[in-house]
Amino acid sequence: MDTIDTVTIVGFAALGIATTIIDGTVAAAAFGGFALSLSCWRVYGGRPWEGIAWLLWVLAALVIVLVPAGTAFLVLFFGCLLGGVFLLFGSRLEQLPDIWSVDME
Repeated sequence: MDTIDTVTIVGFAALGIATTIIDGTVAAAAFGGFALSLSCWRVYGGRPWEGIAWLLWVLAALVIVLVPAGTAFLVLFFGCLLGGVFLLFGSRLEQLPDIWSVDME
């Protein structure tokens, strides 16, 4: 666990508490913006798979705001969530290829 993981835990806890005060749509937008900044930090830190996972979670937040209900909502929302989880754990467990480094022989 690194500094960005700690920031993530504290930030999501703060946003979770804030959802009791603010509207659901505004909370989803705040979660999306926070996830977008985390995605940028992960890519900048050399973890592109985790950055893509966070981008999928940004899309999940957008789905909450833009897609009202129905089957499309369920498919898009849970597809983005599951895709992000698989990418995050695949990256952390080193199951995905290292696409960031270049081997110079």
